Amino acid sequence: MLRTWDYRPWKPIVGIAVLVASMFVVVPILLMPVLAVAVALQGGSGAFGDRFNQALDLSSVTPATMLFLNLSLAALTLVAMGIERFIHRLRPRWLSSVRPGMRWRFFFACLGLSVVALVISLVMSSLLPQNPNTVSHGPNELTGRLVATAIVILLTTPLQALGEEYAFRGYLMQAFGSLTHGIMEDIGVSKQVAVRIAQGFALLATSGLFALAHGAQNLPLFLDRFAFGLMAGLVVILVGGLEAGIALHILNNLVAFGLAIFFGDVSSALNVSEVSWWQLPVTVVQNGGYLLLVLLVARRMGLRHTTAPPSVHAGTPAASQPVG
Repeated sequence: MLRTWDYRPWKPIVGIAVLVASMFVVVPILLMPVLAVAVALQGGSGAFGDRFNQALDLSSVTPATMLFLNLSLAALTLVAMGIERFIHRLRPRWLSSVRPGMRWRFFFACLGLSVVALVISLVMSSLLPQNPNTVSHGPNELTGRLVATAIVILLTTPLQALGEEYAFRGYLMQAFGSLTHGIMEDIGVSKQVAVRIAQGFALLATSGLFALAHGAQNLPLFLDRFAFGLMAGLVVILVGGLEAGIALHILNNLVAFGLAIFFGDVSSALNVSEVSWWQLPVTVVQNGGYLLLVLLVARRMGLRHTTAPPSVHAGTPAASQPVG
């Protein structure tokens, strides 16, 4: 959808660079004052500088740590919207769907479907020789810090999942797709084939980058995250919006951190780097089942998955004006 009459090949390149720089450098620096205030309010023993550095260390998660991390990722929604608006001169709502904008009725339907998919995955895991979702020990003692961490997770994790989806499936898929489509057309590939190649490359590239962005991990965990990226990206292509990916992403993260709050360790859940190969059948069943359910509901609701970008003709705004 970036390939309007205002498209230039340099725009997605600049947009990708801005997004990456914002994700790893600009946004964390801008949110340092927020972290400082959170550390001060959190209290604790030791000098403020030591507590501030501890909050930056993800190996020991505090409420301030979770707030800083989740807000840093949540801010990617605003970054992606800013890139869409000021570099591509498109309204930010074109990131959400081909409508354009968020299709809220479909989103809430997807939230319900994500619960169904979660239940299916739990049944699947219980049937495996080794259950990858087994709780290791009894309930945790609910301390004040643990309750504060739970509140931060509950309030900001949906925003964090939203930011990741707008960054990877919202902007990066369009950016990689528009670049690849342009290259294919330049070498003489037909329009229909160019679109398919662009979609395939954008899907694989963003799924791989999404998995790699989570840090050190063994191969089963990488494939687990890659599989989610494939599902979330494929549903964007087939349904024309981010709603389904956002819904399942929110539920998965809330469930993972919720279990860590009550039965595990939040630091371990945040820094998980290994899972067993038995996790993959569960992932395939959950993502595959969810995708099928989403496609059925989208078809029943009559959702569009394509759009026609505005074109220049008599009576339309000049190319220098933002697309409406």
